[in-house]
Amino acid sequence: MEKRARSLHTSGLFLTQNQELSMTTNSQSNFNTSTVVLHMSLELSASTWKLGFADQLGRRARVRSIVAGDFESLVAEIDSAKRIFGLPDDAQVVSCYEAGRDGFWIHRCLVSMDIESHIVEPASIQVNRKKRRAKTDRIDAGMIVSALMRFKAGDRFACRMIRIPDTDAEDARHLNREMGIVKKERTSHTCRIKGLLVTQGITDVQINRKFLERLEEMKTTEGKPLGLNLKTRLIREFERLVLATEQIRCMQMQQANMIRQAANEIEQSEKQSTRQAVIAEHLSQLCGIGPVTSWTLSTEVFSWRDIANRRQLAALVGLVPTPHASGDAEREQGISKSGRGELRALMIEIAWGWLTHQSDSDLSTWYRQRFDDGTKRNRKIGIVALARKLLVALGKYVKHGEIPPGAKLKSERKFPYMTSLKHGRGSASERLSTVA
Repeated sequence: MEKRARSLHTSGLFLTQNQELSMTTNSQSNFNTSTVVLHMSLELSASTWKLGFADQLGRRARVRSIVAGDFESLVAEIDSAKRIFGLPDDAQVVSCYEAGRDGFWIHRCLVSMDIESHIVEPASIQVNRKKRRAKTDRIDAGMIVSALMRFKAGDRFACRMIRIPDTDAEDARHLNREMGIVKKERTSHTCRIKGLLVTQGITDVQINRKFLERLEEMKTTEGKPLGLNLKTRLIREFERLVLATEQIRCMQMQQANMIRQAANEIEQSEKQSTRQAVIAEHLSQLCGIGPVTSWTLSTEVFSWRDIANRRQLAALVGLVPTPHASGDAEREQGISKSGRGELRALMIEIAWGWLTHQSDSDLSTWYRQRFDDGTKRNRKIGIVALARKLLVALGKYVKHGEIPPGAKLKSERKFPYMTSLKHGRGSASERLSTVA
């Protein structure tokens, strides 16, 4: 049993609570601890990479160009920069590039080459505030390497580095992101079918399984049958709608099966499921949170990010205030709307559902007392505040097993696969670290 426990912990899937809290998502290898450092920036494009090199603040960056993805030329330019700056051959190399289309594969290649790599949030880099400023790839490469040196020197206002998921966490996100895209496609097909019918004066129509049967009987307002080309187009649109609906159903079943499997393994003290599935199962126990919602929150927020406090958690989805105070003028600009807009919209949706399914909870009571005064404007303002409070409460529930005050759990009779709390496992962190 001890041997199996050690293998589970060393696999990286199941960590103790202390390990999970101290986990860094931008983990690096054991790099050279030499104080002599070569800083490198990469300005990426589809065909060419601009490389910026500098060894200390105040020195003009050395900028070179290579073919995109040519790592042999990259190594040659690094060696050349070390010779020009008079650095030893074993000097540590610290690199940085902006988050964008290329994702994380460049970062992982650099780390495999024993290069410390960071990915910077583009909007956090300080720029000239003049109305017109010069912007070229060469200038950007020098600007990024300058921000990197300030960041490594301890200036936390120079820029913000994003946290990088491991390969498993990145792969787990594809399911819910694909579902969001396919849902938009389903809505587009539905609206297009209705729009085409409206052009013929047909407004009262239901798009369901019997749509093709009714299509043969449809007539325009003049009493004429639909045109052959229009009817053929509607049939093809409906076929694409059916395909999108079927794909959504399959993805929902896949998520539910993974959550159900995680619950069964927790009951049987087995550890085969991923961290994402275990945390999603833990969230699914709350009334008002289903498999799709819990899987999205798990893969996008809770399963791999190193979140230190409630402020970071709220800032992750852009639910933090942005005050503007200058002299005697003080005003609130609203929420920051940073991060992924889909997560922010999801939290707003969960907050509305929380008022219905968790009406007796303390959060719902607080919302009704403060914002439910009959005005639509106050309700909209309050739902954003409730979404922020609810996100923080869900974070405590995942990490510490602290159930939101007054919240109800789903009954075991209706949801037989939600059995982990019955067996005394209060938090997702504890259940990940439980030894078989």
